[in-house]
Amino acid sequence: MIVFLDFEASSLGKNSYPVEVAWVFEDGRSVTHLIRPTPKWTDWAYEAEKIHGITRGKLLNEGVPVFDVAEEMLRELSGHSLFASAPSWDGKWLSALLRAAGHPRHALRLAKSDDAFADAARQAAGPTTPLREIRKLVAQVIAETEPLVSPAHRALPDAQLELERWRRVRQAAAERLGPAD
Repeated sequence: MIVFLDFEASSLGKNSYPVEVAWVFEDGRSVTHLIRPTPKWTDWAYEAEKIHGITRGKLLNEGVPVFDVAEEMLRELSGHSLFASAPSWDGKWLSALLRAAGHPRHALRLAKSDDAFADAARQAAGPTTPLREIRKLVAQVIAETEPLVSPAHRALPDAQLELERWRRVRQAAAERLGPAD
């Protein structure tokens, strides 16, 4: 099953760590957690806090321990196709989370959401649809679904947006590019 993930982080620095994670399955089921920092995780950027609106104090008081989040992710997500809008960043934070919980950093792997969108379009449109048409459709759906205002970045709404885009790409590809009857 396809799953879209998103992380929010302490900063965009080398020593940043995940502060929130969410994932949403293609059937709409979702999970989100604030993540309690480990004692070794000290990097913090107030610029990042302004973007996601999560304070370090909130994480310390309400966050789920790293080990518990990692265990749940491994249990629930292993064997599924995992996608993120920015897999290089989200993969960094996923690796940090897994390593902090004592797991190999590649126990779960992320691919780019755009790949899931293109695959969905290809399946709906048929194998003879030119790749340039697939790419054009995916870019159009992404542009159409960009929020009009810049909301606070939070993991669950961001993961849900990726799912919505995937669904819209499938529908649009079937309607606009699908095989003629």
